[in-house]
Amino acid sequence: WRGSLWGVAAGLPILMLALSTTERPAFAAGFLGATAGTLGILVAIGVAVRAIARQLPRPRRPLPRLALTALYRPGSRTVSLVVALGLGLTLFVLLASIRTSIDGNIRRSVPARAPALFALDVPPEREAEFRNTVKAVAPTARIATVPLMRGTITAYGTTRVADLQAIPDGAWALRGERGLTFASTLPPGSTLTAGRWWNGAEQRQSLVSIDERLAKALNLRIGDPLTVSVLGLERTARIASFRRIAWDTLGFNFVMVFSPGALQDVPHNLAATIDMPAVQGSAVTGALLPRFPSTSIVEVGGVLKQIQDVVGQMATAITVAAGIAVLAGIAVLLGAIAAARAARTYDAVMLKVLGATRAQVLAMQAIEYALLAAIVGMVALALGVGGGWFVVTRIFEFEWLPDWSVILATLTTGAVVTVGIGVAGTLPVLRARPSAALRAL
Repeated sequence: WRGSLWGVAAGLPILMLALSTTERPAFAAGFLGATAGTLGILVAIGVAVRAIARQLPRPRRPLPRLALTALYRPGSRTVSLVVALGLGLTLFVLLASIRTSIDGNIRRSVPARAPALFALDVPPEREAEFRNTVKAVAPTARIATVPLMRGTITAYGTTRVADLQAIPDGAWALRGERGLTFASTLPPGSTLTAGRWWNGAEQRQSLVSIDERLAKALNLRIGDPLTVSVLGLERTARIASFRRIAWDTLGFNFVMVFSPGALQDVPHNLAATIDMPAVQGSAVTGALLPRFPSTSIVEVGGVLKQIQDVVGQMATAITVAAGIAVLAGIAVLLGAIAAARAARTYDAVMLKVLGATRAQVLAMQAIEYALLAAIVGMVALALGVGGGWFVVTRIFEFEWLPDWSVILATLTTGAVVTVGIGVAGTLPVLRARPSAALRAL
């Protein structure tokens, strides 16, 4: 206990330094608290293993009986071994669950066939020319256009944005200009969650449908007014519905969609998606730019590659951090083995004196570590999956899409590796000569 107190005293300044220098002390404190909680759970599991092993019936075969007895004998390092094994296996599971969930989100978020090109700022009066230019190069291309303008939210409900002391959490749409559009029908990729879409007669009214998450952040209700500034002129519309937007469809998604009567008379350009084989993208871009020099052409493939690279870098950072932690767990395991070397040397010598072979002594050690790995593996699975779920859903705000086959395979491999390291760490004990060891007692 005195050594533990010295360890805590030495670690406190480091913890205080980490909390005082980080940009997000609450997040750092939560991480450190979760780590301390995990270690506390593993210590409790180690104590419970010793107590339960003492109450279990003794196996008839000598090697399993000796391995079971080693878990609770005086001076046993069961608690230290459980902490070391548990830390390593928990991190293996945590890493696998986070990585497979991120990969699953990447695969699920990219549509099977995304548009090859986006075109922005197409003049409405030249829409037919735009379509003909694309069709001349890619006759099978599918072209979709929507009105596009830029505007800022200046008021919502009874609140003026200029009067706010701070932007509410989740109300990112209040920061700067946003893309605006108007439509007669519900856009693809949107689902109504409250209110209703405008009918033919209501299209002439000034109505708007907004993202449900923005409505929640601003505490808006159906029927509340929403004011936007477009080209320096304010337009006020009544909220008619809330929508859940599937942002990963790679189509046209707008936080605010107005009825035609609200913005149809405002000067605007068009945005277009061009769905065609990706190999034709360069040729279509080359044909459009000379005729439409003010139009911006965006290759979707390049955007997807950047998104995948960013998410991949996040996963790599997690891998590196977890890898370092796994190495720390292995170091703790080797330290626990080294601390128990004298007791294990005595056990090995006595077994040899009684006629046991090196293989039998090694088998006893392997059974002991395997028993601990089996028990700790179940705990590590629960802790690692729970931690992975929190990181994926609460920190990254992704969907929880783990690959259980990979997680279980990783846990099994990690258990085999750590048990192998533990057994390998006891090999020097087998080289002890009984005569020399007995004289040293």
